[in-house]
Amino acid sequence: MRTARFGLFIHWGLYSVAARHEWVKQHERLGDAEYQRYFEHFDPDLYDPGRWADLASRAGMKYAVLTTKHHEGFCLWDSALTDYKATNTPAGRDLVRPWVEAFRARGLRVGFYHSLLDWHHPEFPIDGLHPQRDDEDAKTAAKDRDVARYADYLHGQVRELLTGYGRLDYLFFDFSYPGQTWGGKGRNEWRSAELLELVRSLQPDVVVNDRLDLEGDVLTPEQYQPAGPLAVDDRLWEACQTLNGSWGYDRDNLDWKSPDQLIRMLVDGVSKDGNLLLNVGPTGRGEFEPRAVDTLETIGRWMDRHARSIYGAGPARYTPPPDTRYTQRDDRLYLHLFAWPFRHVHLPGLAGRVRFARFLHDGSEIPAAAIHPGQQAQNTTMGGLGADVLTLTLPVHRPDVAVPVVEMLLEPERS
Repeated sequence: MRTARFGLFIHWGLYSVAARHEWVKQHERLGDAEYQRYFEHFDPDLYDPGRWADLASRAGMKYAVLTTKHHEGFCLWDSALTDYKATNTPAGRDLVRPWVEAFRARGLRVGFYHSLLDWHHPEFPIDGLHPQRDDEDAKTAAKDRDVARYADYLHGQVRELLTGYGRLDYLFFDFSYPGQTWGGKGRNEWRSAELLELVRSLQPDVVVNDRLDLEGDVLTPEQYQPAGPLAVDDRLWEACQTLNGSWGYDRDNLDWKSPDQLIRMLVDGVSKDGNLLLNVGPTGRGEFEPRAVDTLETIGRWMDRHARSIYGAGPARYTPPPDTRYTQRDDRLYLHLFAWPFRHVHLPGLAGRVRFARFLHDGSEIPAAAIHPGQQAQNTTMGGLGADVLTLTLPVHRPDVAVPVVEMLLEPERS
């Protein structure tokens, strides 16, 4: 996953029919009876996972994660442990299997998201996040719920997912209640350590995230970009980001991030040794909405020309100037220009280290030179540049790409 750098997150469930946030059941305090109308009208007749996979591949994504079950409790696959599943809706079929097959066929790694919460299950406690948290009658009726039975159900469904779809690359759990318990019964009523042991026994090579309230293989900051690397025992991290602030399809949410901003997020993460897992919420008919498609295609056009500054790249040993980011892959150092300077950009520590510089989008040369020794004393007395600074001379007009990148071929390290 570290070399892949860019993945697709997909949040899809009954909430796509409501089209007003994946937490609509919780936000609007909907009971099961009110929410049932979305189950009865879930009919994704335009669902084409091959098209989803093509869009992800063209965007430059190397892996994908699908919500098999979100907090609402609805299952996209034909689980033997519940009737609350896609096969019993107008969809009438397992929606996970064709997704796995389509993404694998295009060479993408596949992962499953699975919620630890379940607001539909009759044994899941009515806690402070539950849709019925303010319904006193419901809470009274639920006082004898047994979370241990829910944990058995949770473990059983994870077993189904890990034995029914071949090799998985990634398992993304969501979410834990660190340090909290229900009724003082123990640190973690869904038995996280036992669940992780089950996962490791069934699929030893699968990558597991950090949301079991245990140490996972990958850290998953959500909806923010860390200020620096999140290195913990050399574990991978990925920023989980949305297109518009909602994970599920949210028809009236117009707070969209621009493709340029998302590309900068991707670059920023790679410069700090992280990945970007970018989410799309398909509609109730099973499509990516047009603006999501346009965004992925725009990112893909940038990746067509700049992928080698992303795949297999990571942090550089040098400190970049303001409004830029470095990534590095072997002897190639990549300068990503988030803002366009006037004519020159000055790179400390690189004088004598660069043998050739060029724009990555078209391969055209960028003049690169250190200050002439005869000019250095004058420059220094004027509060100018140091002797170790390399200056790139850029065109006045910014290239017509989302984030211009200068590729610099470095001289071999002197022993």
